[in-house]
Amino acid sequence: MNIQSKSAPVDYGPAREEMAAYLKAGEEKAYALGNRGPIRYDDNGAVAQDILDAYWRCGFYVFEGVLGAEELADIEVDLKEILTRLPKEKDAPLDAQGRPALGADCQAPTLFWSKPLGDPFGGTDLANGRHPVKMTEPTPAQDAPDEVVYLILGSLQFSDACLRTYAHPDLLAVAAAVNGDDFVPFSDAIFIKEPGMGASVAWHQDGTTLWDSPTWDQGSHGFNFMGQLYGCTPANGVWVLPGSHKLGQVDIKALVAEAGSERLTDAVPMVCAPGDVAISNRQALHGSFANTSTDWRVTLNMGFHRRASVMGVMGGGIHSAPAVYDDARIKERSRIIGYAIDARKQRFPDETPFAYKPFADADEGHRWDDAARESLKDYNLLDLSI
Repeated sequence: MNIQSKSAPVDYGPAREEMAAYLKAGEEKAYALGNRGPIRYDDNGAVAQDILDAYWRCGFYVFEGVLGAEELADIEVDLKEILTRLPKEKDAPLDAQGRPALGADCQAPTLFWSKPLGDPFGGTDLANGRHPVKMTEPTPAQDAPDEVVYLILGSLQFSDACLRTYAHPDLLAVAAAVNGDDFVPFSDAIFIKEPGMGASVAWHQDGTTLWDSPTWDQGSHGFNFMGQLYGCTPANGVWVLPGSHKLGQVDIKALVAEAGSERLTDAVPMVCAPGDVAISNRQALHGSFANTSTDWRVTLNMGFHRRASVMGVMGGGIHSAPAVYDDARIKERSRIIGYAIDARKQRFPDETPFAYKPFADADEGHRWDDAARESLKDYNLLDLSI
């Protein structure tokens, strides 16, 4: 890991001992859940049923060793380029080298900023108010910048390596097993948690649209894959309340009050090594603490829905403008799956590519080339946000 931190890591001050004990206990509980291991298949080529059972029981699963060294190296090269292209400060049109900054010419939201170790969403009305409780904001080092980028939306337009990972055949096989062969995209992002500066994400559930639907169930709001470039620890990773995806909307304020702090009782961290990919149900209660550790976390978020969950539904308005999602909208947003599959086939020609059923049935081809790359600009304006 050659990327250098801009400031020295810090800690949780007076709460450091309580936090350390909480992190240790959470990790022990996480490894006892029985929801981690490599992606496996049965004799018929289907994702192993015990994996799916564990995912639906816990609301998340850690797939070990999905991304190999070559793929991780590709992602790191793109990440370093992305970091050099960030605006030299918030809203600046240029990067530190005087070039047009990443996302400066995009209409869609791309870069999200926070003060170091801050919680930009907790206790606010942002994102439909789904983060009702603010997390502790430790004091950053004196030399820390005023604000840092912690989230990049529409990330597949900025990184061919991320686009190729999006089409990993094992991951798309899991997407089909969980959401059906006609699964559709949701949204994509890169989370960046730099040591001593990475922002927290307050406790929340992702779903906003289907809670009161008569057909609501434990999978209505889809899931996110979380690919880990450098791995993640209890200190910098995402924490989940196991089984909460089955409960409907959770009273987060009551849980925090009961716990006496944002260190929720019974929550566990998703602990990953480099190349692991976690799957997390979007209805599961989850969040992350400010990264006071010495470790980077870079997570590739790749979300997918059931087609039935978005067809004819009015979007939630968080990741894209509110709209009723029809077949044309879904087809247009889904084309990135076809481009990603072809891009991956070009990079890994000896790998058997995933066959995405909606395109195979329609006999549609998607060639990844410069014209396709240009067409992806602002693709996340069409995110299927529910």
